[in-house]
Amino acid sequence: MLSFHEGSGLLMLAVLAVLQIAAEARGARPCRPGFSEDVYKAVVPDNAMKGHHLFSVTFGSCGQSGPVRFECSNPSDFRIEADGKVYAARNFELSSVPTSPLLIKASDTTTHQQWETQVRLMPPRSSSKQVWEAAVPPVVSKGLKEIAFPPRNLDSQLKRMKRDWVIPPINVGENSRGPFPQELVRIRSDHDKVRSLRYSVTGPGADQPPTGIFIIDPISGELSVNKPLDREHIPSFHLRAHAVDLNGNQVENPIDIMINVIDMNDNRPEFTHQIWNGTVPEGSKPGTFVMTVTSVDKDDPKTANGMLRYKILSQNPESPTSNMFTINNKTGGIITVAAGLDREKVPQYTLIIQATDMEGNPVYGLSNTATAVIRVTDINDNPPEFTAEMFYGEVPENRVNVIVANLTVTDKDQPNTPAWNAVYKITGGDPTGRFSVPTDPTTNEGSVTVIKPIDYEISRTYVLTVEARNEVPLARGIHSPRQSTATVSIRVIDVNESPYFEPNPKLIKLEEGMLPESTLTTFTAQDPDRFMPQTIRYSKLSDPANWLKIDPDTGRITTTAVLDRESPYVKNSLYNATFLASDNGVPPASGTGTVQIYLLDINDNAPKVFPQEVEICDKPDPNAINITALDGDLNPNAGPFAFELAHRPSDVRRNWTITRISGDHAQVSLKIGFLESGIYEIPIIITDSGNLPMSNTSYLRIKVCQCDISGDCTDQQHIMAAGLGTGAIILILLCIIILLILVLMFVVWMKRRDKERQAKQLLIDPEDDVRDNILKYDEEGGGEEDQDYDLSQLQQPDTIEPDAIKPVGIRRLDERPLHPEPQYPMRSAAPHPGDIGDFINEGLKAADNDPTAPPYDSLLVFDYEGSGSTAGSLSSLNSSSSGGDQDYDYLNDWGPRFRKLADMYGGSDD
Repeated sequence: MLSFHEGSGLLMLAVLAVLQIAAEARGARPCRPGFSEDVYKAVVPDNAMKGHHLFSVTFGSCGQSGPVRFECSNPSDFRIEADGKVYAARNFELSSVPTSPLLIKASDTTTHQQWETQVRLMPPRSSSKQVWEAAVPPVVSKGLKEIAFPPRNLDSQLKRMKRDWVIPPINVGENSRGPFPQELVRIRSDHDKVRSLRYSVTGPGADQPPTGIFIIDPISGELSVNKPLDREHIPSFHLRAHAVDLNGNQVENPIDIMINVIDMNDNRPEFTHQIWNGTVPEGSKPGTFVMTVTSVDKDDPKTANGMLRYKILSQNPESPTSNMFTINNKTGGIITVAAGLDREKVPQYTLIIQATDMEGNPVYGLSNTATAVIRVTDINDNPPEFTAEMFYGEVPENRVNVIVANLTVTDKDQPNTPAWNAVYKITGGDPTGRFSVPTDPTTNEGSVTVIKPIDYEISRTYVLTVEARNEVPLARGIHSPRQSTATVSIRVIDVNESPYFEPNPKLIKLEEGMLPESTLTTFTAQDPDRFMPQTIRYSKLSDPANWLKIDPDTGRITTTAVLDRESPYVKNSLYNATFLASDNGVPPASGTGTVQIYLLDINDNAPKVFPQEVEICDKPDPNAINITALDGDLNPNAGPFAFELAHRPSDVRRNWTITRISGDHAQVSLKIGFLESGIYEIPIIITDSGNLPMSNTSYLRIKVCQCDISGDCTDQQHIMAAGLGTGAIILILLCIIILLILVLMFVVWMKRRDKERQAKQLLIDPEDDVRDNILKYDEEGGGEEDQDYDLSQLQQPDTIEPDAIKPVGIRRLDERPLHPEPQYPMRSAAPHPGDIGDFINEGLKAADNDPTAPPYDSLLVFDYEGSGSTAGSLSSLNSSSSGGDQDYDYLNDWGPRFRKLADMYGGSDD
């Protein structure tokens, strides 16, 4: 039993619909795809609002078919979704809908199988027989909707009813201000009349996240919402209601409750971009599309809350009119509505766009704004114009890649674009193509450039007509003005040009062997400067063999030597000589010309044997040698050749024989059975085939040797003969001589270095004098008292008698033996500086021969001498012959090395 009581506060928001479907369940039948009923009866309110749910149909696919697509026979009034729910496609009254049954078709998109069913629409009053009013308990809120569980048998066994009850969804407005909890509907069962029941709901929003939104009174069954709802967060809730007794036993089948959150206009439209950028070409016609702006509204797009409308609030600048653009109020597409877009005047427009929901209702709708920046792009609607009608320039003749003049233009189009970049073209005055006008990419100027040489003698001035265009054609309807064409006047400057030979090169054919002082030809040059009378002089620039000379005034070429075709300077019978022609202009100019002499061959070279050295075995087998003839001449002055052995010496023809093999080859072989090993020179007479034949006796050097089986020489004589040649021997001798010279130079250098070392020892630098240095000696032990020494000898060593010699057992091993003193040479009081070297050498020799002097590498043994020496300080020692009265001033004259000695011995007491 299902009953609805509408409250006065929800009159426009609640739509009541009941779809009652009867299905027989007399027994278990196999599952077949199709609608659950052939005919449905649906209760539809008298006034249906667009987008509200009306009823649902059930389709069973049995899991055997693919996706199913639904269609209805009246799509203008009803809209059916993929889940079988039917919504109002527009606002309508039921009385205006055709009374014929509504046909609903289901199509399998995979198998293309189709099913149909009918739906009979009934107003709410026609279903009064199926709706029963229930007694309202005192605890139920007045005016609250009530949902009853479908009736079932008393034995609590679940039994399919004859018809299924379709419970319409509960609509709840979002953002309600309460008070909360706010009652929505009452759930009741017919069994609450005979027993106490407990009600509960499950599902998202109740006992599943988000929990606590919906609560139910377990005794009265009142379902309430506990907080405001947000459709943009959760648009609907699917709950299940349960009824159990006090023991927890289920007394009713759970029923599904759909709660739809009714949208409210609580969200403003939001543009996807705050600033929109678009472009439109200048000169566009009205209706040209510019761009599309879009805005989104979080409210339900199926209701007026989410239906947006666009409009332009302002345009900046308002030139040439204030309404240059318009916007499609539904799609947001911006187009032009007026002509006159000119980038050179207005390069950019700024539009303020407004989006309003509630279908643009300015009273109830919410709105937002964004900025649209429209940039007017350039088209080639301005041709380039020259800054002057005439340009001037000048260029020296024969110069290329020279800029004659710079052409400047102005263009109002956007710089550095194809509509601004200029392209220059010469349309007149240059029939031979000697000029070009490339564009400077930086300044957009045209550079008139010479690309082919200009001859002053041919044309002294050029008048060019140049046209300026752009890289892209002008826009339709725009033509080039007169200012796009200019005239360029170019003056040619005369310069001194180089003389030139004609023809160049000049070919001469003659026989070789021409005698000196013979005239070959006259090689003259032409001066292209017709307006500059000048004198040309000639000189020789290149003559590899130095065979030719040229007259400086007339250009007559004569020979200075015999022309020889076999010269190494002749290549393929051609000899090249280069001559120079110079004028007397300012500045002087010169040109070169080449004379090619083709030398015809004459028989002027005798043939020679080749090779000149061969080897042969000392026995006749094998002993044949093949030779040929070399001739510097060409045929017919060369081969075929005639070969003949000379008559002298007589043993040549006795030992050897020569046989002609071909015109250029012959064979030499032993005539006797054995020939002693050695080197033989065989004279061979070779004659060529010239008109006047030439003969020559060539010597063939043959090495006769013992041979092995393969015919190779094996004796030692052959090895020696094949050893060193004359050139190798000369080279070895040169190496030996160079080595001896190096050894001699080394010996001389060593002797010289020894002399320099001795001189350095004689002339010791004063800084190296030992008397100027402090010499530190190591500590040698104690004093002299613990040793058996005669310390008195330290004071007067000269008083010791020669015979006062200690016994050998008493004297120390390292004492100086007592022998007669060596006789050192005496020097004069003032020796000559030149004799000082001899004097020192003699003293050195006497010291080396002194037997009393210990060797330099002798081992000196020092003992501990104790303390308390009686000898006193060594500073008290005096020389027996100090020479205090000696005059040492003469040492100052010997140089700085002896000046220190003079200061030490001849100085004052200070």
